[in-house]
Amino acid sequence: MEGVGWIATIIIGILAGWIAEKVTSRNHGLFMNLICGLIGAVVGRFIAMSVLGISYSGWIESLIVSTIGAIILLFIVGMIRGRRAA
Repeated sequence: MEGVGWIATIIIGILAGWIAEKVTSRNHGLFMNLICGLIGAVVGRFIAMSVLGISYSGWIESLIVSTIGAIILLFIVGMIRGRRAA
């Protein structure tokens, strides 16, 4: 996440994970929200910059990209777990 420091990255990761958790109707803890948000940030950054060619910086843009990435991550995890349970 460009334009933000380490502490801001952690805060954005927690917020992005929490928002993704609420959007996907899941129930995780704070630590899982952080992990999901940080991994979602990597996924979102790849999609935004590599696939779509969109550059961003700052709190709001990083939160939006991280949240979208976290939602995509939770969707993929849900598909994998759904297949495994079937």
